[in-house]
Amino acid sequence: MKNLFNGNNKQFYRSVVALVLPMALQNLINVAVTSADVVMLGWVGETVLSASSLAGQVQFVMTMFFFGLTSGASVLTAQYWGKGDTGTIEKVIGIAMRFSICIGLLFMLAALCVPELLMRIFTSEDAVISEGVIYLRIVAPSYLIISITMIYLNIMRSVERVIISTVVYSVSLVSNICINAVLIFGLFGFPALGIAGAAIGTTVSRVIELCIVLVYSHKNPVVKIRPKLLFVHDKLLFRDFLRYSIPVTLNELMWGAGFSMNSVIIGHLGSTVVAPNSVAQVTRQLATVVAFGIANAAAIMIGKAIGENDNRRAEEYGRRFISLTMIAGVAGAVVILLIRPIIMATMNLSDQAQEYLAFMLIVMSYYVVAQAYNTTMVVGIFRAGGDTKFGLALDVASMWGCSILIGFLCAFVWKLPVIVVYLVLMSDEVIKIPFTTWRYRTKCWLRNVTR
Repeated sequence: MKNLFNGNNKQFYRSVVALVLPMALQNLINVAVTSADVVMLGWVGETVLSASSLAGQVQFVMTMFFFGLTSGASVLTAQYWGKGDTGTIEKVIGIAMRFSICIGLLFMLAALCVPELLMRIFTSEDAVISEGVIYLRIVAPSYLIISITMIYLNIMRSVERVIISTVVYSVSLVSNICINAVLIFGLFGFPALGIAGAAIGTTVSRVIELCIVLVYSHKNPVVKIRPKLLFVHDKLLFRDFLRYSIPVTLNELMWGAGFSMNSVIIGHLGSTVVAPNSVAQVTRQLATVVAFGIANAAAIMIGKAIGENDNRRAEEYGRRFISLTMIAGVAGAVVILLIRPIIMATMNLSDQAQEYLAFMLIVMSYYVVAQAYNTTMVVGIFRAGGDTKFGLALDVASMWGCSILIGFLCAFVWKLPVIVVYLVLMSDEVIKIPFTTWRYRTKCWLRNVTR
C-alpha cells in the first residue's frame, strides 16, 4: 500500500471521496435510524426491543429482494452510464420497479393479514410476538413505499448521483427520531405508545422519503421515474436484466435469509440473547458504513471503466479499492472496541444479557474486517463486471453449508453454550476470504456486458 496515496492518483481519490462520503453518510443515517429505535426501545425494556428487532427482519428480507434487483440493475446501469446511454438506464429502472412493486405489495399484505405467523418464525415467546404484531401492522404500508424509493435511489448511485440519497435519508432520520421520541415516551401531551410509536415514526418517515424522491425525479434532467416505463417492452434488455439480476437477487436473498436464520436461531434461545444481538448488529452496521460506501463506489467506478472498454483501468481500480476497504475495515474494528464500554453502560439489559453483549461486540470487532473485504470483492469488484453467480454460490456454501448448519446443531442438538453458538453463526465472513481472493486473481470479472 506504499503507493496508495501517490500524487499521480489524485483524480481517482477525488472521485472516490465524492462517491464514498455521501454513501457512507447515507449508510450512517440508515444505521442511525435503526440505532434510535434500539436505544429508545432499549430504555423501555427487553421485550419491546426484541419484538422490534425480530419484526424488523420482515423488512430486512424484503429489502434483500430490492438490493438484489438494484444490484443486478446496477451491473447494467453503471456500464451504460460509461457508454452515455441514459435512455436505456430509464428502461432498466422501469423493469426493476415492475418486480419491486409486486414484492412490496406481497410483503405489505403479509404484514397486515398474518403478522403473528411472521413473528412465530422468529420467536416462540408470546409477549414478544404480541408486541411484534402491533409493529408489523402499522409499518406494513411503508413496504410499498420502500419498493419505489429504494429502487430509484440505489440505481441513482450507479449514475453517480449520490447526494440525493443523503438528503432523503437525512430528512427521514430527523423526522423518525422526533416522532419516535414524542410517541414512544409520550412527550408534549401525546400518549406513550411504546413500540407502536416507533412504528408510526417509521411509516411517516417513509412517506416523507417518497415525496422528496418524486419531486427530485420530476426535476432531474438525467434519469426520471416515468410510469410508462413500467410497461416498456425491450426483449433483449429484459433478458439482460434477468441474466444479471436473478443471480444477484438470489444471492441477496440467500445472504439475507441467512442473516434472518441467524435471528431465528438466536430468537429461540430467548430474549436475553435477542436483545444484545440486536445491539451488536447495529454496532456492526455502524462500523461498516465507510466500507460499504467503498464497495458501492467500486461497483460504480469499475463498472463505468469497463463500460468504456478500459479493462486496464478497471483492474487498477480494483487493486486500489481492496487497499482502501482493508483500511476501512480495521478502522471499523477500532470503533467497535472504543465504543464498547459506552454501549455497555447505556443499555438497560439484564446481567446475563450484558455478558452476552460484551462477548458479541468482541466478535463483531474482527467480523467487520472480513465483511469489509468480502463486500468490496463480491458487491463492488465482481458485480461491476457482471460476475454475479460467484457470490450466490459462495454465500450458499459459507452460510447455509457451514455457519448456519453447524450453528443450528450447536444450539439445538449439541446444546452448546450461547457464546459458542454465536461464534459459529458469525464465522461465515472469515470462511469466505480465501475464496474471494482466489476469484479476484482469476480476473474473470473483467467483462463488458453492454450491447
